[in-house]
Amino acid sequence: MALLLLLLAVLGVVLASSLLLRWNELRYSRRRGLPPGTMGWPLFGETTEFLKQGPSFMKQRRLRYGSLFRTHILGCPTVVCMEPELNRRALASEGAGFVPGYPQSMLDILGPNNIAAVHGPLHRAMRGTMLALTRPHMIRAALLPKIDAFMRAHLHGWAGRRVDIQEMTKEMALLSALRQIAGISAGPLSDALKAELYTLVLGTFSLPINVPGTNYSKGLQARKKLVAMLRQMIADRRSSGCARDDMLDALLSGNEGTRAKLSDDQIIDLLITLMYSGYETVSTTSMMAVKYLSDNPKALGQIRKEHLDIRKAKSPEDPLDWNDYKSMTFTKAVIYETLRLATVVNGLLRKTTHDVEMNGYVIPKGWRIYVYTREINYDPFLYPEPMVFNPWRWMETNLESHPHFMLFGGGARMCPGKEVGTVEIATFLHYFVTRYRWEEEGNNTISKFPRVAAPNGLHIRVQDY
Repeated sequence: MALLLLLLAVLGVVLASSLLLRWNELRYSRRRGLPPGTMGWPLFGETTEFLKQGPSFMKQRRLRYGSLFRTHILGCPTVVCMEPELNRRALASEGAGFVPGYPQSMLDILGPNNIAAVHGPLHRAMRGTMLALTRPHMIRAALLPKIDAFMRAHLHGWAGRRVDIQEMTKEMALLSALRQIAGISAGPLSDALKAELYTLVLGTFSLPINVPGTNYSKGLQARKKLVAMLRQMIADRRSSGCARDDMLDALLSGNEGTRAKLSDDQIIDLLITLMYSGYETVSTTSMMAVKYLSDNPKALGQIRKEHLDIRKAKSPEDPLDWNDYKSMTFTKAVIYETLRLATVVNGLLRKTTHDVEMNGYVIPKGWRIYVYTREINYDPFLYPEPMVFNPWRWMETNLESHPHFMLFGGGARMCPGKEVGTVEIATFLHYFVTRYRWEEEGNNTISKFPRVAAPNGLHIRVQDY
């Protein structure tokens, strides 16, 4: 009898699940002209499969439905696009049916005024402010000296140690950003900011269900604490009356060509965005560059020669200058190839402001378009032998001018901090390869979706060069 009841219960669950899935499909199938695909469960959609399977989720559906298909992920009906030309058009068409469409979890946690969420005049004002803070003159005169001094100190004394390069590059990226943004050095404040930022990052990759204990709930709490710390920082800066040579001072004073003065709430969201975006991209790309150079002695030899040649013209105490950075052609090729192969950013999201036609299909108003750039990075027509780490490909042809180059985004949303990020990674590599040699230790594994990470750390044994 008990076995029969158990069997009936299992059959009931299976039947109810099938009916729910069928109901959700019929709910969306009433709309005419939609691309093919599946929508999964009500509310949750196919988010679990998407986050667990990652690239294989995309490949399986591409094989079944083609390079334009519908799904429901991260809380919203979404059309995934893998066609390079359609992706380019979607990124270039802001204001013509498309606006930023990032997941609700990311918008809630990064704030209503983060640059990825706003559009129109406010986006132009905030983007103009960020460009003013990171233009070549500012990098050359103010940011590069700070980055150089920080990297020298951060990389001091690694010889003879077993280092988790993932943790060290995370710390490097955040502390370097804090120094540029508000002159913050390592200490209690940076430790507090670091703890909350780590939690905030995890929250942006989650379903927006505010249940205690979930990454989303923890991310919201981390945002509250970050906002309180930044608000206090702004109040302290104003009350001190002392001018500081950093980004916060420029934002509060309107100096350095930061255009219209922003409100405190806008400044806080801008600072959170600067910390978030710079931390994730700089730390991961630096870690993966070390990994790829470890696995490719020829590339390591060439990048080391490039940096040793720079040091030949300097005394040990001399910092890098702008001309040194501009001469790092192979280093930039290594950075681009790392960004391409590791795919730190898998794609970009847009939202339709009205029904939009794409390849004969109709994308309804309010749906998201997931411009999935990962597949472009591995397109053999654009990048021969795409799974091979080959920085020389960036030396042979000007791939950066290719219309489908999307390593830093595209259109009006091209990352405004891309040059600063490249300078940081290049400076880190300069001091790392000229000071040290290293080899990997332990069983290091790399996960590449939804974020590039070493789940158990990426451990190396470091010695003087």
